[in-house]
Amino acid sequence: MPNYKTEGIIIKRINFAEADRILTIFTKHYGKIKAIAKGIRRIKSRRAPHLELFNDVSLFLAKGKDLDIITEAQLINSFSNLRKDLRKIGLGFEICELVDQLTREGQVQRRVFNLLLACLNDLNHLNKEERRKVEAFKKELLEELGFLPSGKSLEKIDINRVIEQIIEKKLKSKKFLENLVE
Repeated sequence: MPNYKTEGIIIKRINFAEADRILTIFTKHYGKIKAIAKGIRRIKSRRAPHLELFNDVSLFLAKGKDLDIITEAQLINSFSNLRKDLRKIGLGFEICELVDQLTREGQVQRRVFNLLLACLNDLNHLNKEERRKVEAFKKELLEELGFLPSGKSLEKIDINRVIEQIIEKKLKSKKFLENLVE
């Protein structure tokens, strides 16, 4: 499989070298993958607007030695309303961080992809109750991945504490969200 196509959501990005960026993408067909977007940080890059955080994109990739290489990207949904509200951006970071921390590379999990896509879509369209929607997303994600403690009522669980125990560290986005004025 030297070249392949898939749909994915950009959940993390790291600048690399002078003009490249390493992206973590949660895909519909391959689960979580890491890929390099060469030259994306150059001013004239045609792919740069398509490969931003939260974007739902159609990707063409080439198999690389260590990282796959993004050769083409086509935007499906940029969730533009989400980007206009700092609180919604913080919630978007939180759900992307959860998916990144709780899933492993190369494990196909279509239901998790659909949950992530639906939650980003809800954040994009809702004007209130976004926090409640994200809390519901957390519970559904933990249930889908098999992390919820058995024999306990879901209402009595401190979901954030359970997540931090699973990943064995504090969530970075949580600190960001605490600094926002509610």
